[in-house]
Amino acid sequence: MLNDMSIAQYCQQVNNYWNRKNGTMLAEWLSLRHPHAYNKNIWTSKPENSIPSYIDDYLSELICAHIRCIHAISEGDAALAYNEQSNTVQIFIRIFQYYKEENWLLPVMNTVCLELRLIAGKVESLPVKGSHNSAIKPREALEKAAETLMTCFRICSSDNRSSEQDTKRWGMLSLVNQLFKLYFRINKLHLMKPLIRAIDSSPLKEKFPLSQQVTYRYYVGRKAMFDSDYNSANENLTFAFQSCHKMSKKNKRLILIYLVPLKILLGYLPKRSLLEKYDLLQLWEVGEAVRCGNSSRLTDAIEVHQEFFIKTGIYLILERLRLVTYRNLFKKVFLITKNSVVQLEDLLTALRFSESPDIELEEANCILANLIHQGKVKGYISHSHQKVVFSKTDAFPKLSSLT
Repeated sequence: MLNDMSIAQYCQQVNNYWNRKNGTMLAEWLSLRHPHAYNKNIWTSKPENSIPSYIDDYLSELICAHIRCIHAISEGDAALAYNEQSNTVQIFIRIFQYYKEENWLLPVMNTVCLELRLIAGKVESLPVKGSHNSAIKPREALEKAAETLMTCFRICSSDNRSSEQDTKRWGMLSLVNQLFKLYFRINKLHLMKPLIRAIDSSPLKEKFPLSQQVTYRYYVGRKAMFDSDYNSANENLTFAFQSCHKMSKKNKRLILIYLVPLKILLGYLPKRSLLEKYDLLQLWEVGEAVRCGNSSRLTDAIEVHQEFFIKTGIYLILERLRLVTYRNLFKKVFLITKNSVVQLEDLLTALRFSESPDIELEEANCILANLIHQGKVKGYISHSHQKVVFSKTDAFPKLSSLT
């Protein structure tokens, strides 16, 4: 039983998988989430007193750091756990580099790097004990974790000597996804650019596991939204949603949180049944307000769910929907009048009805001018006649054609 396992038995298991070059199983026995990590028999702050008796020198240092990290976690010491996991990864890197033309250790790399990121994120939330904790700060832990993962990425990306089957480049995308998560956490999205370039130019781009591709396209799509590159954002997030496993409801919901506002911005309104399925009816209210051209209703929908929208990082893009809402309102007026020449006073009346009775003509002029400038409306304003002359062909072009 793993709960009763001694250090000697644990080392025997590790040695067994190491000698057989079974990276998948070795990764499990170096994971902080594996059952052995909850076995009190191997919790010790000084594993170096016994580990070398069971494991060769080149591996014992790695196992000692791993055991010390487990012990620090059992003590609730976040900073020490981070330091020991960071040490574990550094030791692993030296071993990883030794096997120049082999990649059987990639599962171990993925595991130790993933858990370094997770522990770095917990430095600020777990109880702090010991005088050494002042040496590492929450943001610093995340930044240093990113630097360590970049070292692994460089090793993988520079492996051009091995065959496709044995190359370490198979580990690139997993590391990139971990780095993306860190960069979003520390708000350094500009660092994603060279990584995106490296993956997009890789001959393995379409051959990586689909699950890794989905994660990659999700973060690339989110960055594209941040950069206002809505076509790229739509392409990547749509791929992520459609390719995400149908049973991964949580992940599909995460993708939709960003994809739905983007679709609304591009003129596509989501079905209520879809939003109900993924518990995102907050966005249904937003979409209905935009469709109706009701700016006041949009304001209410955003304010009611403001905390959720801010927490998920979509608040600003929802505010960008306001101009789309005005466009839809003016389109209704245009269709009602059935004339390409419309009185500005008619647009002002519609604005006062849908938003506020205090809106002045100058504000209506400004809104219309912005819509024309952005290409959301085709036409021009005749100030001398207080009219707007809409184009006789395609006065309100499809929003998806404008990005």
